[in-house]
Amino acid sequence: MHFEQHTPIGKMSLVPFSMDEHLPLFHQWVTQPYAHFWGYQDFSLAALAQEYQTLQQQGHTLSLGLHQGTPAFVVETYDPTSVLAEHYQAGDGDIGMHLLLAPAQQPIAGFSRHVFATVMAGLFAQGHSRVVVEPDARNHAIHTLNSRFGFRHHGPVDLGHKHAFIGLCQRRDFDHALQLQQCDGDAPQHALSLRHQPQRACEPLTSEIWRQANAEQVAKCISEAAHERLITPEAIDGGYQLVSGAARYQFKARKMALEHWCIEPGSIQRWHNQQPCALDAVQWVVEFQSQLGLSQQQLNGYLEELANTLYGRAYKLARPGLTCEQLAQADFQTLEAAMSEGHPAFIANNGRLGFDQTDLRTRAPESGSVMRLVWLAAHRDFVCLSHLPEMDYQQWLEQEFDATTLARFQQQLAEQGLSLSDYVLIPAHPWQWQHKLASIYAAELAQQRLVMLGHGDDYYQAQQSIRTFFNRSYPQRNYVKTALSVINMGFVRGLSAQYMKVTPAINDWLYQKLNNDAQLQASGFTLLREICAVGYQQPFFNDAELSDHPFKKTLAGLWRESPVALLKPGQTLTTMAALLHQDKHGHSLAAQWIKTSGLSAKAWLTAYLEAYFVPLLHCFYAHKLVFMPHGENLILIMENGVPVRALMKDIGEEVCLLNSEQALPAEVERIRISMPEDKELLSIFTDVFDGVFRYLSQQLWQADVMDEDTFWRTVAEVAQRYQAQHPELQQRFAHYDLFCAEFDHSCLNRLQLRNHRQMVDLTDPAGSLVFAGTLKNPLAAYALEPCVD
Repeated sequence: MHFEQHTPIGKMSLVPFSMDEHLPLFHQWVTQPYAHFWGYQDFSLAALAQEYQTLQQQGHTLSLGLHQGTPAFVVETYDPTSVLAEHYQAGDGDIGMHLLLAPAQQPIAGFSRHVFATVMAGLFAQGHSRVVVEPDARNHAIHTLNSRFGFRHHGPVDLGHKHAFIGLCQRRDFDHALQLQQCDGDAPQHALSLRHQPQRACEPLTSEIWRQANAEQVAKCISEAAHERLITPEAIDGGYQLVSGAARYQFKARKMALEHWCIEPGSIQRWHNQQPCALDAVQWVVEFQSQLGLSQQQLNGYLEELANTLYGRAYKLARPGLTCEQLAQADFQTLEAAMSEGHPAFIANNGRLGFDQTDLRTRAPESGSVMRLVWLAAHRDFVCLSHLPEMDYQQWLEQEFDATTLARFQQQLAEQGLSLSDYVLIPAHPWQWQHKLASIYAAELAQQRLVMLGHGDDYYQAQQSIRTFFNRSYPQRNYVKTALSVINMGFVRGLSAQYMKVTPAINDWLYQKLNNDAQLQASGFTLLREICAVGYQQPFFNDAELSDHPFKKTLAGLWRESPVALLKPGQTLTTMAALLHQDKHGHSLAAQWIKTSGLSAKAWLTAYLEAYFVPLLHCFYAHKLVFMPHGENLILIMENGVPVRALMKDIGEEVCLLNSEQALPAEVERIRISMPEDKELLSIFTDVFDGVFRYLSQQLWQADVMDEDTFWRTVAEVAQRYQAQHPELQQRFAHYDLFCAEFDHSCLNRLQLRNHRQMVDLTDPAGSLVFAGTLKNPLAAYALEPCVD
């Protein structure tokens, strides 16, 4: 075989193997202890020559690999059907492969990886469609390397002379694996370069980017603070002004429905003691501290979250970024990484207290990086494990992990005299292991109640919630959600072991209920179920009176269904947060999808409302069920740029059954919530109208796609059409009037300003709410209008 390619460590070449010239060197390598899996430890040179003469007659071929012109590895190829026909489904174009590296004279970082990539590229360049390997079942190092390049294994199988795993890799699997390696945030060229070049933290801090970031952040500060009636802009000629002590701001704005202030960032001007000053979002909060109700006790922590949010905004602005035209055609995870705003209502929405500069560039969702999760084995005596009733845990593990990964974990435990059957696997965020688990759980690790197993083999990409991961290696596998003791947007982002106990049961009960509802089935609305959950119960943390202490939420994980299996041909996925995305030029992605679809704006909006809004209405009116339906918690299935289905996620911790006497299984009882009846419909008014539609209507108006009146009229028409289709619910429609004149104004930033570390008591979420009077209902004007078909 003739092949060569240039790699970061130099030129790699494959040349034909000469038995006379190269066999003595091969013999030196293959008889050394490190090559014992080849089985030639005791072979003489003559015996090895005879062995390969026989193998050549059977179709085996050797190639010599060169690094910078020096012999460095040997590749053996063969017809895999001659050896493995009974153990795998053969295909045209299959080629078997063995690889042996020369003994390292001077170790070179990444050498085996670059050799492997060269060999695979060479085999595919020859026209082979699939590479087949059968490594010894004990050779965990090569299993890991195989997996890194896209091989999927099954087995082990008995080949007579050894027990082996069978690994298969097609060209598309190899190409995909190479792409993921380039995005690996833990790769030396990413993680180490950031640590060794601290000046890179200053890359987004150019004067122009910093000016733009502050202008956008100050605009958001004013808009949301005015919306929550913390400040009252004064109308003046040509716009509005705000005054606090020696500080004065002027700006242009349009006041829209729901007291939403659409502010032009470029119009904001600031004066201090009558002198013009640059905009500074952190300084704005200091200047308006008393109006914001921000206590001295909370000030420093909140300002740190805001400063991190501001830096994150600058970091995102400094990226090349994709335009909305490009994003409208992008794949699911490209869209996920492109999201730049976070929760649209919160001023300090990207605090991530605990992350450093390296984490921002290698762990944060907007980095687009992938990572391998850390896995621990937790003894069953200290674990709560729960899963769907029909699920066989062992069979599920075999589907969720490559066979060689499970074998490696089993071997690691066996070497310590332990058995995997006595343990449960728990995923951990790499940050969580480094910053929390290794020290907090040192006693557990020392006593082998916990055993560190190291990284898994699959690559995952962080989603917008930071601690939930999409499997990029195998997208059909489940999401994984981990505990992450980082403070972000009012909470330490841990996971409660106690909550994990009942999470799958809640999901199963809800899934069955919704799937038996004809309206929801017609809408295509369903759940991405949390099918398995595990939490470690450290004796001291659980026995001591630590109340709701974050230590109780440091080690837990859950698995959620992937949406990929629900796609039909021609359909794509997007986070619903993308509907509120604007690129760095201020262009709306929702407006671009409308343009792409070929539909009128009204028809497109109606399709979206039928997929998202109608199911939420029906869950409330027919079942007394409410969710947390903001953009990050829903996945939309799109066809030609049009939303056709909505998939709800993040169920176990956030679904509520309101004021219902319905009998529930004991493990589902947690979702039953008692709250004042006049607050129940806030699940629609606050979470949907104020939390989603308020921003979408602004963007469609700014894009000159749809005026505000048409937007809310369309929402009203869809709601009226739904109500007309369900006469059996008329009593509830009347009691919980969607078209009432006004509703209580529930304020999110007031919660975070009050306590940025824990803004809601999770044992009494309704009791934690903060209100600021009432808001006029934008649907009230259409209450008496007939339904339009």
